[in-house]
Amino acid sequence: MPVNQSLNAVSPEALARAASKVKRHVLPLFVVMFIVNYIDRVNIGFVRSHMEADLGIGAAAYGLGAGLFFIGYALFEVPSNLLLQRYGARAWLARIMLTWGVAAMAMAFVKGETSFYVLRFILGAAEAGFFPGIIYYFTQWLPGSERGKAMAVFLSGSAIASVISGPVSGGLLSLGLPWLHSWQWMFLIEGFASVVLCAFVWLYLQSHPHEAKWLSAQEKEALISTIAAEQAAREAERGGRPSVWRLLADRQILLFCFIYFSVALTIYGATFWLPSMIKKMGSLGDFQVGLLNAIPWLISIVAMYGFAALASKWRHQQAWCALTLLIAALGMFMSTTGGPVFAFVAICFAAIGFKAASALFWPLPQGYLDARIAAAVIALINSIGNLGGFVAPTAFGFLEQTTGSIQGGLYGLALTSVLAAVVVMFARGRPGPGQQPVGRNKPEAATA
Repeated sequence: MPVNQSLNAVSPEALARAASKVKRHVLPLFVVMFIVNYIDRVNIGFVRSHMEADLGIGAAAYGLGAGLFFIGYALFEVPSNLLLQRYGARAWLARIMLTWGVAAMAMAFVKGETSFYVLRFILGAAEAGFFPGIIYYFTQWLPGSERGKAMAVFLSGSAIASVISGPVSGGLLSLGLPWLHSWQWMFLIEGFASVVLCAFVWLYLQSHPHEAKWLSAQEKEALISTIAAEQAAREAERGGRPSVWRLLADRQILLFCFIYFSVALTIYGATFWLPSMIKKMGSLGDFQVGLLNAIPWLISIVAMYGFAALASKWRHQQAWCALTLLIAALGMFMSTTGGPVFAFVAICFAAIGFKAASALFWPLPQGYLDARIAAAVIALINSIGNLGGFVAPTAFGFLEQTTGSIQGGLYGLALTSVLAAVVVMFARGRPGPGQQPVGRNKPEAATA
């Protein structure tokens, strides 16, 4: 059946019902998975002083271990995504949840620097494929008009996790449970939450719409037909498969990678070192540190939605993204000019910038790329960009170990954010006049 006829044959009411059911069924679970994922990734920031006292892990070793997570993550991200497509989302996402939960629990039995490095690397490798796997899942279950809204809800999990990670981890550290150190109990309990979610994923998810018992036959047909027709329409219009190698050499994609690397550099520099900065403000307990740690992220959530509304109303996505990067740069620079309390206030101001920049950034590559390869290239940008999570804590740890201060690292974050603000003005959010989104073959190539 021709593509247009196939689309016309679909009941809009059935398609709307199906999309609504899919979002209600999977989005709450995905958001919870993202929250647990994020907490397991960053919770070592709250036990740095405990591990130094109990295991002798100093600032440089802590920074390197924190960063090695992202090396494992980057190396295994693409292979994991390929295996997800081979074995299905249900099996592979359940596998990711199980292995990263076990790896997170194993962090409780770190004995020294070497085991710390190995387990952080394994945790990153275990988590690899989660983010692009969710993107791929949406392409298999939702029509194009619904994916953006679903992604926005899913990404809110990161913002929620940023707020609650401090109180949750600080609260667990304050329990005083017997037999093990408090930091060991924190790793065991937070890692076990991922293992429990593995069972939910296995029992609750399906890999393909035709397997969903909670969809009617008409709703299944509407989803399957629409998604297949959209893909057929793209291929008929643009012809052939996009070249991945040509994408890797595209200047705009390289700019996108640098911008997101700069954003991730600042986010993880703040994430892994903020609890230590807060402890310098006075005699604070673990739970108090956790509560104060939540403040910048609460402020950043308001800023993310505020700047998104401004960018939607007045357009000029690049200009808004550049502005938020400059705010991040100013906050990071100001954090070096006063005492611990002033530094905390400055980081709160910087968080307005770097979290809003993260949200404003993603529409740029999404508008520039052919929809057929958008998920794969976004996974690539995410993987390379997240290497900022290796560079920032590693550099901060080295600086503190050798100089007794992280001031040089904060200057570096400020400078990188300024450079990213300049670069973002040269990164197109959509193809130029007469050009097609990258990944689409030219019309003449399609007929060759």
